[in-house]
Amino acid sequence: MKMTSLDRTLLLVTGILAAYQVAVGIDGFGALPIIAYTIGFGVLLVAGLLLIILGFDVLDSPVVVIVSTIIPLSLSLGLVWQHASFGTWYLVFAIIGFFAIVITRSFPMPGKLPTITIAIVHGIAGLTIFLLPIILSVQGKTQPLFSLVGIGGALIGIGGLLLSFLKAGRPILSRETIFKILPILLLLMTICFVAGFKFG
Repeated sequence: MKMTSLDRTLLLVTGILAAYQVAVGIDGFGALPIIAYTIGFGVLLVAGLLLIILGFDVLDSPVVVIVSTIIPLSLSLGLVWQHASFGTWYLVFAIIGFFAIVITRSFPMPGKLPTITIAIVHGIAGLTIFLLPIILSVQGKTQPLFSLVGIGGALIGIGGLLLSFLKAGRPILSRETIFKILPILLLLMTICFVAGFKFG
């Protein structure tokens, strides 16, 4: 599917917002959250630029599943480490989950193991980014607008699952539909993250 000028514009704005978040939006955080957020938004920036330069064909690369896992895992790790008491356990999960996806994507695996692995890792990371900021906002531990991070988490979870199941050969939506909504999904997700971190 050919990328339109609008698609490229949306991806460019997404990249600018991700670059802003890396450069300015994570000042004052602890060391591990800064590393985790930098990785997450940095990968988002690079992914957006590759899409602009190479078009949607870059999504045919087998690396896409791995890259689409790094973003939610790193962002959810930063949130958990910053705001929850089980940061060390989540760090272990993030490392194991990432390597599980790398292994199941790199070597032929029987049955539905690769799909199940993706669903579990993406599901936990996506739910963490979605629920934790909203719970913290409701409890009054953060400003109400921090819940926007949770909305961004829901959007990244949707995008990641769409791409992962497409690559696994079990698409939830048609390839054309996924490519049509992906740029706006990435932009809305990034806006929610940047606004949530800034005003929350």
